[in-house]
Amino acid sequence: MSVLSSGNKRRSERGLTLLAALITCMGSSTSPAIAQDIRSRQWYLDAMGADQMWRTSTGKGVTVAVLDTGVDGSIPELRGQVLEGKNFSHEPKGANIDISGHGTDMAAVIAGTGRSGGIQGLAPGAKVLPVKTSSGHLGIGDATPAYLKAMRYAVKQGARVINLSETITSSLTKDARKRLQDGLDEINSSGAIIFAGVGNDGKSSNVAGYPSSLPGAVAVASVNQSGTVSKFSTYGPQVALAAPGEGIPGRCQEGGGWCEQSGTSYATAITSASAALIWSAHPKWTANQVLRVMMQTTSKPKGKVPSEYIGYGIIRPGQVLLDGKGDPGAADVNPLFSNYHPGQSSSTSPSPSSKTDAPSGAAHAKDKAPAASATGGDGGSGNTFVYVGVGVAVALVLGGGGYALARNRRRV
Repeated sequence: MSVLSSGNKRRSERGLTLLAALITCMGSSTSPAIAQDIRSRQWYLDAMGADQMWRTSTGKGVTVAVLDTGVDGSIPELRGQVLEGKNFSHEPKGANIDISGHGTDMAAVIAGTGRSGGIQGLAPGAKVLPVKTSSGHLGIGDATPAYLKAMRYAVKQGARVINLSETITSSLTKDARKRLQDGLDEINSSGAIIFAGVGNDGKSSNVAGYPSSLPGAVAVASVNQSGTVSKFSTYGPQVALAAPGEGIPGRCQEGGGWCEQSGTSYATAITSASAALIWSAHPKWTANQVLRVMMQTTSKPKGKVPSEYIGYGIIRPGQVLLDGKGDPGAADVNPLFSNYHPGQSSSTSPSPSSKTDAPSGAAHAKDKAPAASATGGDGGSGNTFVYVGVGVAVALVLGGGGYALARNRRRV
């Protein structure tokens, strides 16, 4: 049985029909045959039982804020799905323009309709609020003020789920960390939930980045088609959940067509979409309750829980939507950070979680002060800003400088 399945064998027959060989080069024009092919390549939708879940919930009524490079709502699968957003980056163009393509990819994975052969999102009934925090090509100065403004804006616009597929991978000043923590506190105080990618440095420095390593952010790691943690996925006590992040088809940035892509960006977007599905089906639940059932219904890691690689496990929203599993529990108790009190000075260094609320019965190491893995330090004195996915590595020297952008997408 698939580690991503809802638990019903009939729903998982197509389960892990994987992207074994994505070698056919597709042009920019799309035919009905190719449209079906792209959908069949989205292996994670089948593995999660998406077709069955959509009979119960499509995410309707839930707004997902995508804090990223903007979102191009003109592509077929996102027409009518994208709200008017706001730009907090140094890029002069608005939030509904995306010169990088990263934010658009995240939005499509979350709420794409599959129209005209485009990407089918996991929560096609949800709406996307684009909030531009970076351009992907040029950035100047400290990025954390833009994040704080973006987080506050998303909350004021009524977003219940906030997707942050970006991470800052180097040391920050005390003021910069406080800005990020203030933003997380305001999100949690508002009743929203934020999912943040852990990063793609698992094979190198393995830096515990920001804001995924701060209290209040639900840090998401990546797994492959077999349910094994991705080699690139950053690991450590900050990891809370895991989701598919390898072999995800998306639009190629150059030359048209489709490319196979990987990164914890995708895992984060799929997790955000899963939360939207659950919240749409249970609109009276609080963010704490949505997160609690997500944690309870995961495919659990072997050995110690939480695992430093996949946290409490791989998300399985079908367990909630189709099988009715998961106890929402207390509305006002955060299941991941039981001692986290947004806005209070203690929130930046909470004490270990209470054993009574953790799904595994074990304290969550993330409630302790985050620390870098022994395999790598903090990345040096220069603050770096990295996109979590799409094969993207973007370095920004805070205090002045520019982005160095590299994409490693495999054309399909």
